[in-house]
Amino acid sequence: MSNTRSGGRILIDALLAQGCDRIFCVPGESYLAALDALYDTPEIDLIVARQEGGVSYMAEADGAMTRRPGVAFVTRGPGATNATVGVHVAYQDSTPMLLLIGDVGRGDRDREGFQEIDFPAMFAPIAKWAARIDDAARIPEYVARAYATAMSGRPGPVVLALPEDMLTDTAAAIDRTRVERPIQPADPALVEDAVARIRAARNPIAIVGGAGWTAETGRQFADFAERIGLPVACAFRRQDAVANDAPTYAGNLGYGPSPKLVARVKNADLILAVGARLGEATTDGYELIAPEHSGQALIHVHPDPNELQRVYRADLALCAGVEEFATAAAALVADATPSALGAEAHAEWLAWSTPAPREAKLDLGPCVAAMRERLPADSILCNGAGNFSSWWHRYWRYTGLVSQLAPTNGSMGYGMPAAVAAALRFPDRQIVALAGDGDFMMNGQELSTAIRYGCRMLILVIDNGSYGTIRMHQERRYPRRLSGTDLVNPDFAALARAYGAWAETVEETADFAPALDRAMQQDGIALLHLKTDVEQIGPAATITGLRGG
Repeated sequence: MSNTRSGGRILIDALLAQGCDRIFCVPGESYLAALDALYDTPEIDLIVARQEGGVSYMAEADGAMTRRPGVAFVTRGPGATNATVGVHVAYQDSTPMLLLIGDVGRGDRDREGFQEIDFPAMFAPIAKWAARIDDAARIPEYVARAYATAMSGRPGPVVLALPEDMLTDTAAAIDRTRVERPIQPADPALVEDAVARIRAARNPIAIVGGAGWTAETGRQFADFAERIGLPVACAFRRQDAVANDAPTYAGNLGYGPSPKLVARVKNADLILAVGARLGEATTDGYELIAPEHSGQALIHVHPDPNELQRVYRADLALCAGVEEFATAAAALVADATPSALGAEAHAEWLAWSTPAPREAKLDLGPCVAAMRERLPADSILCNGAGNFSSWWHRYWRYTGLVSQLAPTNGSMGYGMPAAVAAALRFPDRQIVALAGDGDFMMNGQELSTAIRYGCRMLILVIDNGSYGTIRMHQERRYPRRLSGTDLVNPDFAALARAYGAWAETVEETADFAPALDRAMQQDGIALLHLKTDVEQIGPAATITGLRGG
């Protein structure tokens, strides 16, 4: 179809053609023409947040859940700089995302006009593609390319700057049809080679996660691993790639992994990495698995050729979609006899993920156990960065995609906005936002967004009066020299009630389960303010222990 419309109308029509059903935004005068077009577009749900960082986090989380770009719209200058945080998450977490930025008029460019920034230059290092649209007639071309770029290979963010006057132009634009993620079949000969090497290995292990995973991929890969008895570890904060009740699930890598899992990785003679980049967190600073991995064979399966042989020397590099690889590999081992390795690794993880009582007034381990007993198995847990999350990473049992929204780039303030996106996308599922005190204060204002749009969720604020992760590192390197890590916090329960949520404060372990029961009876948003002691800085670490006793 070709007809004359405003640039704003052409843009919204182009998004509709790509299947966009939700946009997260903070409004700005630089894209009023697009907002006006949205007034006549009930097919797109416009979610107005309270800060652009929350907007970009919400869009990133939405992309992680749908596997199509989550869409964020912000204004120029401060709006765009605030939104960079979610773009960086999308880049490092391999999430399809589209950030649209209202920009200065074309005739005012290069004068350092009001809030002017060269957005293609600014976002180039943290986006798959960053561009400016100067011709309204080409909007459908740019939007279709943006979707294709964001979803193909290793998914990631795309940024498009939209000059204000371009959006008010009228043009005859040719609409484009919906773009789909390209199928990337796995070479049958290479899959056979990979499976043969895995089955011939004495002590193999798989590390999964990263780009391209779906619920079906997780099921197919778990089936493949079960048939041959292959232990499966998940990369950092990719614990829902494979359902944790899979018979060979071995736990997660990253910060605070099981020592027995670490030993398995170190002793492996073959490592199968599927979708994972084997980044710094997953490999403990590239030391658990070295880029040259002497004495270990590496089979690396990834949908993006640019990731293969980039950091790690691969003995067999297979460029393919991870779902296509998992399906092909499972078909080759239909009649296999499994080794005992997978079952042994799973038993070790079960023991590791069962909390034991500790000397703490409010012990988070039993709290997670109480949540496992009461919450639906398919609950979606959303958390930002902080030591508080390590209790749930260790003791919660994720049921497969999508049940974990957590930034692998270690970004604080993510949990609350991600939970809003999850509650809107899956209103019938239990959504849990997990946040430390420092973490929550970075985007806690999105409680207002959650209230406005009728979200239903449980929020846990774990308050130890400290930037706990930094305090942990500080005590390791500079014991007793406390500097910059103490916090003075509000009454989080009172703050939540001010927004219109139900809330309680919990200070002792025995009080948590009854408070959780009351929270679960609420129709909307319930917040539990958990006041913990910074002494118990992690599930297996104390301040006293870090100081040497």
